[in-house]
Amino acid sequence: MPPTKVLAGARVVLPTGTVPDGRVIVEGTRITAAARPDAEVVDVSGHWLVPGFVDLHNHGGGGASFSGPVDDVLKAVDIHRRHGTTTLVASTVTDEMDVLARQAGLLSELAEQGDIAGIHFEGPFISPCRKGAHSAELLRDPDPAEVRKLLDAARGQARMVTLATELPGGIDSVRLLAEHGVIAAVGHTDATYEQTVEAIDAGATVATHLFNAMPVLGHRSPGPIAALLQDERVTVELINDGTHLHPAALELAFRHAGAGRVAFITDAMDAAGIGDGRYMLGPLEVEVREGVARLVEGGSIAGSTLTLDRAFKRAVTIDRLPVADVVAALSANPARLLGLADRVGSLEPGKYADLVLLDEEFDPKGVMRRGEWVVDPQLG
Repeated sequence: MPPTKVLAGARVVLPTGTVPDGRVIVEGTRITAAARPDAEVVDVSGHWLVPGFVDLHNHGGGGASFSGPVDDVLKAVDIHRRHGTTTLVASTVTDEMDVLARQAGLLSELAEQGDIAGIHFEGPFISPCRKGAHSAELLRDPDPAEVRKLLDAARGQARMVTLATELPGGIDSVRLLAEHGVIAAVGHTDATYEQTVEAIDAGATVATHLFNAMPVLGHRSPGPIAALLQDERVTVELINDGTHLHPAALELAFRHAGAGRVAFITDAMDAAGIGDGRYMLGPLEVEVREGVARLVEGGSIAGSTLTLDRAFKRAVTIDRLPVADVVAALSANPARLLGLADRVGSLEPGKYADLVLLDEEFDPKGVMRRGEWVVDPQLG
């Protein structure tokens, strides 16, 4: 029989509330409801136990990207696991269609093995007006036939496609994605309020890094932000690194969308978990200074160097959000969006034993994935 561990004494954050002196029982790869008499008891008093983080939108880390070979992909996955992200969707960046198709084939194998939770295509079907750190000459309209090529290359492992839905073919592509069970995300868009409403009605359910790479909220022309915040069908991604969003914008999103419709993401690039220096984001060169990534040519923000443990700590200690709301944004909400809520996203019996142990200052001390310590807290 698989070994049983009882993690006892921590403040355990459950869907029903926080248990001050709780315990989580791990048997093999899963959380279970009852401990065997020979279970190993691990005292985690003075800590928080929260579900492993789920990142919908991540381009890499540890000096490697998800646009690289298998070893690079696994290196990036590992660095984020060590920071608490136990479930991760690998995001591509705009490139030639044949390059993206080849990378989709590689990533699909890793998804089938369980190393990643699927693929997110961010580009090339985005607006040249809001391209951010994407190569302008490689952008194209979201022709459904082209979108279908990427879905086919992903062999059932495509989880999300970011689109500027106002472009020719955008609405038809949203419908195509919805029919195939793939998330259509509105992002890198120059859409009006009305065009965004049309996209949501067609099946778009995610706002790719809300506020970033889209028109600002206007009082006469409210643009996509208002439409995405208003609609109960939409989950809004937020990059909580202190650079991408003013705290007031974060508060606005939480107040208007509610804690149940927010997903914290990293949008991380190679430098996450490493530090300053020069890196590549797809075909574009990026310079990271003081943790902020910008294109060498043009100076646009180029993803982030964020890890989700830092997003957690900032949300609780600086933004003063309730711990339960932060856990929802980091775990339960993205897990539900990905259709994985029966396996991950909360500390409940039957689900994978994916969890993060945090100290009183909300710094990570241990990370467990599938019942094995990725970062061993070295407790008794």
